This record gives sequence, C-alpha cells and structure tokens, in this order.
Amino acid sequence: MIVILAAVIGGLIGFRRAQKRGGNGFDLAQYAAVHAIAFGLLGLFVTLFIDRMT
Repeated sequence: MIVILAAVIGGLIGFRRAQKRGGNGFDLAQYAAVHAIAFGLLGLFVTLFIDRMT
C-alpha cells in the first residue's frame, strides 16, 4: 500500500513540477512518470524496512 501511495504522490509532484517549468504535454507525462517510479522505489524500500523491523 505504501508503494502505491508513494507512486501516486510522486506522479502528482512530478506533474506539478513540470507545470511550474512551463512544460508541454510530453514533459508533464515524463516528469510524472519519472517521479512516480522514483517515489515508488523509495516506498518499496520503506515497506521492506518496516517488514524487516516487525
């Protein structure tokens, strides 16, 4: 669940960042995808850490 939430939040952050920089539709999609992947990966590590600690 953490992974999905982190990916969605990352996508929204990436989309917003591209909007602030004045990007076109492809820029918005690319920023959203890259941020979603990065945040999803971070969420995966957090999930694994929590699982190992319990």
